[in-house]
Amino acid sequence: MEFPAYLASMPMHAITEIHGEPGLLARFRLELRAFDEAARERLTEALDLAAELHRDDRRVREPYLNHLLRVAIRMMHHYQVRDVDVIVAGLLHDAVEDHPDELAATASGESSGAHDGGDATATALAVLAHRFGPRVARLVGAVTNPAYDPGRDKHVQYREHVAASLDREPWARVIKISDFTDNGVGVIHTVGPKVTSSARKYRPLVPVYRDLVTRPDTPLSAPVKEHILGQLDLAEERFSAILDEPPHPN
Repeated sequence: MEFPAYLASMPMHAITEIHGEPGLLARFRLELRAFDEAARERLTEALDLAAELHRDDRRVREPYLNHLLRVAIRMMHHYQVRDVDVIVAGLLHDAVEDHPDELAATASGESSGAHDGGDATATALAVLAHRFGPRVARLVGAVTNPAYDPGRDKHVQYREHVAASLDREPWARVIKISDFTDNGVGVIHTVGPKVTSSARKYRPLVPVYRDLVTRPDTPLSAPVKEHILGQLDLAEERFSAILDEPPHPN
């Protein structure tokens, strides 16, 4: 497939709409040029694993891998992240949460579903530690949702988990903020009931992320932090447009 020479300057959701997954993969490979051969091999291995685990997953209108590619590309391009562990963890940030049994089974040869939830999660993280190093596993663990108490509001528990886990892991904040940007700013690129449900889920997190990104220990440059704050403002504008009653004409 032929891609335009300006692919590297296109917004990622525009690439998604026009060129789909092949376009995002091409953009990802363009970003890899900034890394040495060993780093490119690790990142390609992580991408291949993500593609295999999420091969049947979809996000409304698109393959789930598109989301993971955008999260990684955003970190490399807009956030100027060159820490390979962080980008690997970004590609795999939903692997343990969505496919713990399948990932755990790669360590034991057992079929999917052979473990209970807690054991599968721990084993899946151990697999990531073995394949990509303990730091990658720790970062993925920090952005993996725990089992929720069915007697409490799920969204409240999600916000509590985000605030607590990201307080301890500055680099995990970078992954989660890229994930949030794709989900929050990108909410207008989805359709159906998910538009409203996503806006309701993510809107209360805007001040949480605003606090996290501005902390001195968040490992991003001042211009990148300003860029992210602008994206949070845009997400809030879009949530308001979706959820708030329009003003009545006089």
